[in-house]
Amino acid sequence: MTGFPATLFAGQRFVVLGLGRNGNAGVRALAAMGAEVIAWDDTPAARDSLGALPSNVRVAEIGTFDGVSALVLSPGIPHALPRPHPVAAAAIAAGVPVLSDAELLFRAVRAAGSNARFAAVTGTNGKSTTTVLLAHLLACAGLPVQAGGNLGPAALALPLLPDDGVYVLEMSSYMLERLDSFHADTACLLNITPDHIDRHGDMAGYARAKAHVFDHMGSADRAFIGMGDACSNAIAAEITARGVPVRRISGTDAGADITGADHILRDADGVIADLATAPGLRGTHNAENAAAAVGMALCLGAPRGGMAAALASFSGLAHRLKRVRTLDGVVFVDDSKATNADAASRALGCFERMIWIAGGMAKDGGIESLAPCFPRVAEALLIGQDAPLLARTLAAHGVAHRIVGTLEAAVAESAKAAKALAADTVLLSPACASFDQFRSFEHRGLRFIELVDALVPSGSPQPEPEA
Repeated sequence: MTGFPATLFAGQRFVVLGLGRNGNAGVRALAAMGAEVIAWDDTPAARDSLGALPSNVRVAEIGTFDGVSALVLSPGIPHALPRPHPVAAAAIAAGVPVLSDAELLFRAVRAAGSNARFAAVTGTNGKSTTTVLLAHLLACAGLPVQAGGNLGPAALALPLLPDDGVYVLEMSSYMLERLDSFHADTACLLNITPDHIDRHGDMAGYARAKAHVFDHMGSADRAFIGMGDACSNAIAAEITARGVPVRRISGTDAGADITGADHILRDADGVIADLATAPGLRGTHNAENAAAAVGMALCLGAPRGGMAAALASFSGLAHRLKRVRTLDGVVFVDDSKATNADAASRALGCFERMIWIAGGMAKDGGIESLAPCFPRVAEALLIGQDAPLLARTLAAHGVAHRIVGTLEAAVAESAKAAKALAADTVLLSPACASFDQFRSFEHRGLRFIELVDALVPSGSPQPEPEA
């Protein structure tokens, strides 16, 4: 791996708006490639976070777009709905493209002369696990690989890879709607369920944004698409008609091209792996994630014979169905990443009888769609601003529940409730966003782990955390 040439973007001018993780990395990368960069954030602390800068970067409010090649907009800043940021509106009015940093990474790699391949992963749920798993499978196969995008390092923070290298990018709908020439050699769409409707207007707009992951793909490329929802099925039909080879994936449907039905991962050529030997991939949702990652890895040149061992060595991601501890026979599970009902359904389906900790900022539709899982819930302990909304749904279905308010109270009560109700699992799978009480789902998950650890009696032998 080498650095990008220092004159790659010489003579070009970029405006970078939003100086969080993506924007900060974008400013530095574009400047290092010789571009002139105008950087801005509406928050003074974010502007100050840039620190010392080279002479080709200036921090200033954007007055004009004359001579600007592109506006690089932080994913969290809207350029359309619910209302465009004034700078984005000005760029669009001036005919200046609004791009994501993933688009600029692709342009930089090609301009630098590298034929490194791009693997793009999207979906409402499961994309982080699939991204990291795919990178793990490729690394186990000895291929040069870098993973980032919506997860981990920002796209423009990734180094230049050689021709046999692979960039594995997790791509949100916010990133996908700001692509232009980006071409994935392989891409997957795991699923589409209601999310981010405020940014896309309706489900049709959200699905259109997700479908951009397949732009510019052709007959030499491979698309992997889940079978579990109408939007994904419609997109599969559309790109098949366009001549893009599509492989259908599923964690449960034996008729898929690559399936994890009955916990056995297989395709048309036979068994690939027994997922019972992969503790980091529990649940049917992870069987689907594995199907996508393995399919993409195989088409990128990873050997089939090494898949089973590579899957078995995958440890999983933090805050995604991770066992924290077993205390007095009760397993405490951190699934804080479940920020919507569809994600929570995947965790709820993994356990027979549980104390369920849920709540926060509810998404559209609340938790009504989880009704088939409610018989598994011995009691729900509800936290956060929308606990009353969730309580009404649970009451309508006759599910025992209490509004306890905070995660601290929920963990303390969960241990007592598990013992009283003979539940063998305490599951934090909130089905809600975290921002009412926490900085992020990671912050929420880490606090859960701290609270579970604190349940160990003082002076008693410390049980080992779960692997």
